[in-house]
Amino acid sequence: MTIPQVPPRLADVARVDPGAFDRAFKSRALVDDLRYLHWDDLRHRPPPEGLSSQDWWFALKIRRMGVLRTLPFNDRRGQPFQFGMTDCIVELLHRIDMALGGRRDVLHTLATDEMRDRYLVSGLIEEAITSSQMEGASTTRQIASKMLRSGRPPRTRSEQMIANNYRAMEFIRRQDRESLTPSVVCELQRILTQHTLDDPEDAGRLQRAQDARVNVVDNLDGTILHTPPDAVELPARLQRLCDFANGRIEHKGYLHPVVRAILLHFMLAYDHPFADGNGRTARALFYWGMLNQGYELAEFLSISRVLKLAQGQYKLAFLHTETDENDTTYFVIHQLRAVEKAIKALRAYLDKKTRQIAKLDSQMRDGQRLNHRQRALLAHALRHPGFQYTIESHRVSHAVAFATARADLIDLVDKGYLDEVARSGRARIFVSPGNLGDRLGISTD
Repeated sequence: MTIPQVPPRLADVARVDPGAFDRAFKSRALVDDLRYLHWDDLRHRPPPEGLSSQDWWFALKIRRMGVLRTLPFNDRRGQPFQFGMTDCIVELLHRIDMALGGRRDVLHTLATDEMRDRYLVSGLIEEAITSSQMEGASTTRQIASKMLRSGRPPRTRSEQMIANNYRAMEFIRRQDRESLTPSVVCELQRILTQHTLDDPEDAGRLQRAQDARVNVVDNLDGTILHTPPDAVELPARLQRLCDFANGRIEHKGYLHPVVRAILLHFMLAYDHPFADGNGRTARALFYWGMLNQGYELAEFLSISRVLKLAQGQYKLAFLHTETDENDTTYFVIHQLRAVEKAIKALRAYLDKKTRQIAKLDSQMRDGQRLNHRQRALLAHALRHPGFQYTIESHRVSHAVAFATARADLIDLVDKGYLDEVARSGRARIFVSPGNLGDRLGISTD
């Protein structure tokens, strides 16, 4: 991966071209900064009429300097990070707030216990799989999902990573979110990396002064993308990050809670305090930040699924910040767009599932009463003839007690909608029959 070109510094160019600032100020009215382009991108685009690329950059930077505020974090050289609340960010935050907090649409059906039980596990599984795949886990979604739903122990390192990630997401959900502490962050990393490290001692502890620091490198060509701060600074930096998460550090101006959650993600990844699992821990901290600020629907989103589709852009968001005077606005905009895409994906998924359940309900031949868990299973079974279910997989999928899951499946067998086959070990196996549509008396077109 090619490191973005470092932008021209205003002071450096002014020494060579004293008229640069004057032209930049005069041209500010011509500048559109909605996309918040980095110099490495902007220099390849045609500038506004009458401007050179350098003049265009100067006008953008001068406009940005008016809104940038200093954050309570420094880079490894002691220089502060910055953030600017741009019009683009204000618009994105408004849409996210409306979707996760204000607008009453299909997303808010998740507020009911029935819908929450049905879809929460699917969201956690999706995030666990894709976050792990971003860090090298190599297994299919179908295999990983079946492992998590059935409770089968992991068989490979990749499966262990995914199982760990799922447990970490559940740990965040159960955690008392009144305050974030370094010990909670270390425990989160320990859960994420358990049984996957070359040195088991690296699980749950910060890198020490005597340890070789872990650089971020490009997997394809080995280019060093990021060198983290010295390990001796890590305890103090992690404590400061926790204080920021808990609102105990004063900083200039109001900071929107979603931006705060994104900055937790950024700074943990920047500090890279652990021997492994830094990316997964950083993304998990984003969820902690969202849930801690009352965005309960965030636990249904899979941000990593969006990031995995364009990992190069994810890396560039970090690099743009580092190469342009620690301006985290690049990363914040990238992550807000990822959140919005995840919301759209969740909304589409819920629309699809709602239509499937409605179709099943409307076409039931005998009108026998089925609860929402049974209807969800049959909607899945119609699309997957021969699929095997267990009491444990049904229990995990819907977050219910073992006895409740057992009663659901036995009732479906009694009604003739599932077949029970020979047990596998101690587990009872229930199979979707190939003629389920006929048994239900519905059209599956």
